[in-house]
Amino acid sequence: MNKNRLYVILMALLCIFTTHIETLYSQTAPPEPVCRLEGTVNADGEALPFATITIDNTTLGAASDLEGAFELGHIPEGEFIVKAQAIGFKPVEKVIRFEAGKIANIKFDLESDVLGLEQVVVTADRKETKRTDASVIVNTVTPKLLQNSESISIGEGLNYVPGLRLENNCQNCGFTQVRMNGMDGAHSQVLINNRAIFSNLAGVYGLELMPASMIERIEVIRGGGSALYGSNAVAGTINLITKDPISNSYDISTQYSSIGVGTGDATASDYSANMNATIVSEDKKTGLALFGFMRSRDPYDANNDSYSEISAIDNLTLGARLNHRIDYRSKITLDFIRMNEERRGGDKFEYPKHEANIAEAVDHKITTTALTYERFVGTGSMWSVYGSAQNVDRASYYGANQSLADYGQTDGLTYNIGTQFKSDFGDNSIITGIEAVNDVLEDNKLGYYDIETGEHIPNTLITDQKKSVYGVFAQYDRKLGKVKVSLGARFDRYEITDLEHKEGNNSGNVFSPRANVLWDILPELQWRASYSQGYRAPQVFDEDLHIETSGSRKVVHANDANLKQETSHSYMSSLDFNKQLGTWNIGLLAEGFYTKLSDAFASTPEYDESTGVTTYIRSNDENGATVKGVNFEATVSPINKIYFKAGFTKQTSTFGSAQELGEKDFLRTPNDYGFFSFDYDVIPNLCLIATGTYTGKMKIAYYGNNFTEDDNIIVEDDIEGAIRTTPSFFDLGLKAEYQMKIGGLPFKFFGGVKNIFNSYQNDFDNGVDRDPAYVYGPMNPRTVYFGIKLSNIL
Repeated sequence: MNKNRLYVILMALLCIFTTHIETLYSQTAPPEPVCRLEGTVNADGEALPFATITIDNTTLGAASDLEGAFELGHIPEGEFIVKAQAIGFKPVEKVIRFEAGKIANIKFDLESDVLGLEQVVVTADRKETKRTDASVIVNTVTPKLLQNSESISIGEGLNYVPGLRLENNCQNCGFTQVRMNGMDGAHSQVLINNRAIFSNLAGVYGLELMPASMIERIEVIRGGGSALYGSNAVAGTINLITKDPISNSYDISTQYSSIGVGTGDATASDYSANMNATIVSEDKKTGLALFGFMRSRDPYDANNDSYSEISAIDNLTLGARLNHRIDYRSKITLDFIRMNEERRGGDKFEYPKHEANIAEAVDHKITTTALTYERFVGTGSMWSVYGSAQNVDRASYYGANQSLADYGQTDGLTYNIGTQFKSDFGDNSIITGIEAVNDVLEDNKLGYYDIETGEHIPNTLITDQKKSVYGVFAQYDRKLGKVKVSLGARFDRYEITDLEHKEGNNSGNVFSPRANVLWDILPELQWRASYSQGYRAPQVFDEDLHIETSGSRKVVHANDANLKQETSHSYMSSLDFNKQLGTWNIGLLAEGFYTKLSDAFASTPEYDESTGVTTYIRSNDENGATVKGVNFEATVSPINKIYFKAGFTKQTSTFGSAQELGEKDFLRTPNDYGFFSFDYDVIPNLCLIATGTYTGKMKIAYYGNNFTEDDNIIVEDDIEGAIRTTPSFFDLGLKAEYQMKIGGLPFKFFGGVKNIFNSYQNDFDNGVDRDPAYVYGPMNPRTVYFGIKLSNIL
């Protein structure tokens, strides 16, 4: 089936769908709203500011002020469910009958929800669902956890989710990725506000590009999600949800960090500043959220060899979210994010890149936009139409020994359009949709003037690829007493077009089913089980666009001409226990996972002696791969002043046949790792916080020139390498926060130490011929920081 026919079918379905919904809406459209609502929200006998008040099956909403009061107009006559909710509290619903010309009054008293059981999530089923009703386990990373762990970027905060771990893959430029359940970053689907718009090009430096301050929350689902979200959602899904404008608020903060304090090495400075503000019109119809972020980090040299282990960064990010309520049942949302980031690693930072002995540098300009239209229909349905796009302009230099031949320019455009309809009716619900995702990528090596030969070298096209995916998906949920069954499926047609290398063209049809069972064994105990199938299309992936450089060799990545899609079969089962015992709140989770990868993607190095370039060729392992293990999580709060959360993962990840340097085990993947977070409100204005991450031993490849007598040197295709086993690490952080008012303005002062015991790699390779990929363990050595925040929502 060609592209034009697919477009025609998709557009025809969209038109039929739209016509049906419009007809239904026109038949049920109510009269012009004329009623008003006033009230207050309290918690523990005190006013609760910034609680959200919404009216079911409408776009109407407001937020309580500093005294807990709220008001809302333009409400239609009739009986509606009014809901009050706030982070950390159980939502309360009340049925109110509104009459024309009258003001309804209501008072809400909210109870604490320490374990977050009543929290609403959207990623599990592509719709708003209470966490305890979700068909799969959803972990939520809140702004409080990001602040407690002092996570400047989103990636750092994901270390505090069971089964997830952020790792650094390059000494030179700090190329990072998030591993989920042992699988690398390309196995996870990253969403921005529920849309798969995070492109392969943007994913090279991934979640470290995005500031934590722009996030309302992060939702993480482990296990295959291709049935709802398409390609790459094999290990799981990470959904970045930005802040909604629901009230007038502001916060401004600035922070300074000193990297490497007391380690015997020179220190490096890391400075950042954040700004957030939300503005809502008097009639509550229009809201605007603005955010800004600035960061400047100096390079850090851990072993005094004049080459950086932590890259220099200059980042400026600006963004906005605009909501406008067209009427009481429909609204439109516009999102905009612009990220400019320059990063560089190597040596001679004061010189041009091509005059350094080693320089890996990238300059990202990323623009993301999204437009969403939503309309409530009937008494339990919603229809939405959406479109989003991300443009990436990346200038790069990956070179050594004063090379002029290693400047590059990469351009990428990703866009996603689709429509979705969900309906709840009694104990049943259904969600259906169609969408198209396109990704265009062009990578060039820039030309230069060769001084020695006097020759002008022209630009060289490396990659010119287009990926198109057209999908149709549906999920049906049925509640049968204490049991909830969810059945879902997605059909995708993908087309990979390689305009430069015709043998890279590929296409396929993929059917991805999903089945989930939720059983409320007891009010405090839930059992979940699921099966899901996922896939990865044979495209250019994130890591393919990163080049490892040293004075002795260069490492690039490429796909085998016969590369086929990778298919996954994932099985998961979990027990989730949550109970309040007197003043104690206790939550315990045990989750087992098993994933079988068919035609698993695996890379093996090939060395070209004439050019000194090592190419990792990605091909299919016909014997597949297996990832299995168990995640544990515990949440304990003995009193409302103390909160403790911890997670631990035990797993194995192996290929069916030997891969790099004869190893079957996944490299860079520890068999055990975990985290904890603890905070204690000593007095009303003082909070003490401790956080920590544990990384177990793992195998890693070494290709440098400093082999030891303990190395078992293996020679493959003229490449000398050895498999080494890293030590384990425990990264402990301590922090203190103090709130006070100065001149009537609320301030928060904070400071602390990351990696207080300096649990950090101590055998970095050194010199111009180092192996830059030989990097493991915590991202930073001991780091001391302090900062200040001004906000009306402290």
